[in-house]
Amino acid sequence: MDSLWVDTHCHLDFLSDPEGCLQAAQLVGVKAVVVPAVSPENFARVADLAHRHAGVFYALGLHPCSVDRLKEDALLVLKNALLAYRNDPKLVAVGEIGLDFFLPNLDRGRMHTLYTEQLRLARDFDLPVVLHVRKAQDQVCAGLRRFAISQGIAHAFNGSLVQAQAFIDQGLVLGFGGAMTFSRALQIRRLAAGLPAQAWVVETDSPDIAPAWMAKGEANRPDQIPAIGAVLADLRGVTPQAVARQSSLNACRMLPRLAGRFTEGSSSAPSLP
Repeated sequence: MDSLWVDTHCHLDFLSDPEGCLQAAQLVGVKAVVVPAVSPENFARVADLAHRHAGVFYALGLHPCSVDRLKEDALLVLKNALLAYRNDPKLVAVGEIGLDFFLPNLDRGRMHTLYTEQLRLARDFDLPVVLHVRKAQDQVCAGLRRFAISQGIAHAFNGSLVQAQAFIDQGLVLGFGGAMTFSRALQIRRLAAGLPAQAWVVETDSPDIAPAWMAKGEANRPDQIPAIGAVLADLRGVTPQAVARQSSLNACRMLPRLAGRFTEGSSSAPSLP
């Protein structure tokens, strides 16, 4: 697994040229890309991308920032999609789900209900979770404990060391990406430097959270993963190859269906269920 990277969080379907971005990522050693859904409107898109490309995997979920745009039957649509794709080796998690208390005008009551019910689905379908955690670390972790969820990724983590440890103790790993590359992001950089090797993965969140070297307003892309990983390697005092290997191992442990991407005979995409 040396020098092979996983972008554990990439909204590939929101990039203007997903095919070209994927090709560029593959050229720099990105072996797998996880594409989380955000609402029923892009469930089919993320599944289609995964089935057209051997290195693409997907998650299905309702993003907390979509709460005010979701139809009343969104949870039922998600449940039916999980039923339809439950045996699909490309479906790796329920996500992107979670809570966002940073944006002030979202319906927090409905957001919490959606998060709770999606945790219930993750438990019932025995799937990991891909989490959105913004200004709501304690509440998100409380939900994980309630439903005994012990596998998944808390993406773009920006909490305290105590909060980070709570997620790790629950069994999850934390995602680090473009925000970590800014020298002013002291808390994130301290976490990235000091957490145990088994506790983190790398991500882009493309097209969002572009790293420090990209122009303002430029879309982030999955080919930035090796450079982001090099920043993490520098913070931790190890080689980029060591970060690539550890991140890939951690990603496969949290999202077990990814593991097939790192074995022989996994080059062809599976057919639709």
